[in-house]
Amino acid sequence: MIHFTLPRVATAIVATAISIFAVSPTIAQSAWPNRAVTLVVPFTAGTTSDVVARGLVEHLATALGQPVVIDNRGGAGGNIGGAAVAKAPADGYTLLFATTGPAATNKLMYKDMPFDPQRDFVPVALVGKSAIIIVARPDAPFSTLKELIEYGKANPSKLTAGYPGNGTLGHITGELLQSTTGIKFGHTQYRGSPPIITDLIGKHIDIGMDSMAAYVTNVQEGKIKALAIAGNKRWSKLPNVPTASESGLPGFEASVWYALLAPKGTAPEIIAKLNTATNQYLASEKAKTALDTLGVEIAGGTPDDLKAFTAAEIKKWSPIIKQANIQF
Repeated sequence: MIHFTLPRVATAIVATAISIFAVSPTIAQSAWPNRAVTLVVPFTAGTTSDVVARGLVEHLATALGQPVVIDNRGGAGGNIGGAAVAKAPADGYTLLFATTGPAATNKLMYKDMPFDPQRDFVPVALVGKSAIIIVARPDAPFSTLKELIEYGKANPSKLTAGYPGNGTLGHITGELLQSTTGIKFGHTQYRGSPPIITDLIGKHIDIGMDSMAAYVTNVQEGKIKALAIAGNKRWSKLPNVPTASESGLPGFEASVWYALLAPKGTAPEIIAKLNTATNQYLASEKAKTALDTLGVEIAGGTPDDLKAFTAAEIKKWSPIIKQANIQF
């Protein structure tokens, strides 16, 4: 009969455990999720990104069989929330609902970014894209994008534009429009959409560039002119508003986009589960109705699709941001 001393028994147990994990390195993740998952939205409650995220988490909770809780951590253009997730354990229990800024363009503008989205996150899925709308005050001497460009060329530097914040996609789109057409205009940075709308209606600024949803009612009521949508197709809520391509600027597209990201090192099995559940939601009629109301075009796809899309966005916006010297 063989007798083991206690140290040898302990050694055998440890060796067995090591061999098990060597065969299946993700065994500890096999039961994921077995508790609540937190989805960090790096903007305040009530913003479009927050509303889109809330529709998604409702489905994720059902699909995953565990609560999915939103944690709004706004500030620094999304960098505060992004940094929190970048530092979180890569166990699938803390995720980021990112927008264009924290997922791509912020790294081109912020000198002291607390994280690098391509280095510190793993892509899960592209949720959707919301095209930028180009609008004008009700009495503007132009009613189309083509007329705006003609007016801008005939009246150098007389146009004034409003953006929903420095470094936002509305701001960057304004720089792209100037770079593409050669027109120039002064601009004012606002805190979100409402003050832009107020100053357009009040005829204090000439044009604005922003996400679409906030402008629907005022455009429909004739209080603001909608010149064009910087997307690849018209929006059902404003069917008479042409795209920028239809208006004489082929390929002119700019969209705020929403993506699900996880900390680097998150197990592939977890990423796959999240991707499948997200695509299931995006294929549902509920998602189609909810997102269309917000002016968000459904995307979906694989993690590699999101990775390639993000790389293309960085390549597109980098020279525009550099030329405009947008830095923080």
